[in-house]
Amino acid sequence: MSKAESQTGTQAGSKRSNLSRRGFLGGVALFLSGTAVPAASAAIRMADLRGSMEAAEVGLLPNAAGDQTALFQHAVNRAVENGKALFLPAGNYPVSNIRFPSGTLIVGVPGRTRLVYQGGGGLLARAEGVSNVTLSGLTFDGANRSIGDITEGLLHFLSVRNLSIHDCEIMGSAKTGLLMDRTSGTISECVISGSAETGIWSRDAKGLTLSRNTVRDCANGGIWVHRWKDGEDGTIVTGNRIERIASKNGGTGQWGNGINIFRAHSVVISNNRIADCAFSAIRANSGSNVQIIGNSCMRSGETGIYSEFNFQGAVISSNIVDGATIGVSIANYREGGRLAVCSGNLIRNLTQQGPYPPEVAGFGHGIVVEADTSLTGNVIEGAPRFGIMLGWGPYLRNVVASQNVVRDCGTGIAVSVAKGAGHAMITNNMIQFARKDAIVGYRWLEKATRELNNTSDWSHLLVKDNQVIFDKTG
Repeated sequence: MSKAESQTGTQAGSKRSNLSRRGFLGGVALFLSGTAVPAASAAIRMADLRGSMEAAEVGLLPNAAGDQTALFQHAVNRAVENGKALFLPAGNYPVSNIRFPSGTLIVGVPGRTRLVYQGGGGLLARAEGVSNVTLSGLTFDGANRSIGDITEGLLHFLSVRNLSIHDCEIMGSAKTGLLMDRTSGTISECVISGSAETGIWSRDAKGLTLSRNTVRDCANGGIWVHRWKDGEDGTIVTGNRIERIASKNGGTGQWGNGINIFRAHSVVISNNRIADCAFSAIRANSGSNVQIIGNSCMRSGETGIYSEFNFQGAVISSNIVDGATIGVSIANYREGGRLAVCSGNLIRNLTQQGPYPPEVAGFGHGIVVEADTSLTGNVIEGAPRFGIMLGWGPYLRNVVASQNVVRDCGTGIAVSVAKGAGHAMITNNMIQFARKDAIVGYRWLEKATRELNNTSDWSHLLVKDNQVIFDKTG
């Protein structure tokens, strides 16, 4: 932090600024009245902006020396009591443990109005049991200072109805950047970076949209959508940019994911750009009726897209996975994972080198599925082991693999023929340059059959009309 200026100097600097309150708020109003930010435009009315209250009216000045928490809280409360927006000029505001009451509307200068956490065993700001809280154009700087045991986030919103955080930055949290419990609303066009846990963490959402945010350089996760118990959630995660997510806590997939769903049903994950995550770009654990559509997943340290454990219902479609140990895994039929559509995905540049010693079937597979799944129209290139893997031991039931293109792989398609394996149909696929085998049966990790195309050796399998090309250039 820079050395604090005197209040007199700050006032003079404020007068010299060519960005007046009226001019700034008028510009904000024009921007927010457009269709790009409907949630924010609904919250910030033209009347509010014309009648806004400037922080200096109650003695709150930017870059003042010392802790400004009491003055800041007074300014927030006064603005709410008078039904006005609070405008914060550019500068630093050293504060902690701020509470936002119902009707809070705070507008700052994007990138220049900074609320800097002072530490002391609390958090930067919170709201609980309130409604209609809107924050725009603010930077929340945790300064990597310790956060108290009362919370797991730098900002914490509990049971808040209609929360809107737009065009804000949240940085340097010693725990999670933005934590929400039982909250509804929209988080949009924000930048969250440098969190020691995860960037955004929602628990038991009540109707939440996370859109067009940038989440980067976080130690254990990008965006988490969790529930304490399995249940309908309905969070929409769309158009976000997530990158450089580490796994400080280690493990085999609990941490290090760009987007992580846990016990949350009916979540939509679409059109996100996710890169350089220690484990998965997208990991849905026990998330039923999840839709994972149109995402770009680059350089994942483990599985690119994962739908796992006790889920029933997943649509994984039109995604790109470039760089991973497994492209897409729809797994854990033994734990109840079943019922999926996997179509139109592009999977390439896979590796057998994972972030931990390989377990079970190992790494290097394009798409892995187990039960009640339609697998159609995917293109897989460069899987060192299996382009497509159908089932694991007895955990195979009602799988259709059709009209997929598999090329430059170790084995094109591997299907389980272990005792107890259920039915699979493998038809009309194109397999080019499978270095070992085109379509063969496996008993766990042991190859157990000859080439299966157009044979009827196994009563639980229908394998026909697949085109196999052994020439790499053919």
